[in-house]
Amino acid sequence: MSTHDGAGADPFVTHRNLLFTVAYELLGSAADAEDVLQESWLRWAEVDRAEVRDPRAYLVRVVTRQSLNHLRTLSRRREDYVGEWLPEPLLTSRDVAEDVELAESLSIATLTVLETLGPAERAVFVLREVFDLGYDEIADAVGKTPAAVRQIAHRAKEHVAARRPRVRVEPTEQERVVRRLMLAFNTGDVQALMDVLAPDVVAIGDGGGKARGAARRPIRGAQRIVAFLIGATEKWGLRPVASMTWINGAPALRVEVDGELAGTVSVAIEHGLVTRIYSVANPDKLARLDSEAPLAR
Repeated sequence: MSTHDGAGADPFVTHRNLLFTVAYELLGSAADAEDVLQESWLRWAEVDRAEVRDPRAYLVRVVTRQSLNHLRTLSRRREDYVGEWLPEPLLTSRDVAEDVELAESLSIATLTVLETLGPAERAVFVLREVFDLGYDEIADAVGKTPAAVRQIAHRAKEHVAARRPRVRVEPTEQERVVRRLMLAFNTGDVQALMDVLAPDVVAIGDGGGKARGAARRPIRGAQRIVAFLIGATEKWGLRPVASMTWINGAPALRVEVDGELAGTVSVAIEHGLVTRIYSVANPDKLARLDSEAPLAR
């Protein structure tokens, strides 16, 4: 993204997509990211622009600080959350997948790992690894010394590398596997479903206590997952239908029941098989899936 502001354009408007992306990566929630942008805009409106040498860097710093404030209250809110908490899915264009680093950092798998970092660690990791900020800039944003930031960045990078999918999968391969999953799901072909799942696959569902048929704990193993799916559809009389879409920079499934959006399914893939399933059915997290998210780096 260009560091030059368009002539006459307000820097906040120019960099809004970048600022949204920073906030979303830090919070895992588009709704909270929008709140952060609103607060940051109000702060920006009070600033003497003549004092700001680099508006882009200044705004990233403001958004980071506001996001850190939110993270501290969010962690308390998430302790009371019913069942597993997953990031709010974003509808993205296929183009996002072409920026490999951005797509990887936006993936539900990576964002779920980022949840295991503390607020400062998460901010340092995102600003360094995703947005390539210097240690001095990050130190300014998180209120620590550059030396401390360097140490935090090293620790956080190791932490994330140890926990996120190790195999980088091309979008075409992801698309092929997701299409196989979709076909098996829609036809109810149990064997085809088993064939696309790794034996030790783990399914994590986020229904927030508000979605029928959503598991409240992770389900481990292909047989258990398939048995749960069959049981849930029979118990609730659900007839879900899946279609291909792009969620958080990767091929995924949009699931509808009676023509209404019921959830999204994102997956991690290794060696042509699904190793992780992330399904979000909490209606509060599905409100923004009608239009593509405004992302930039």
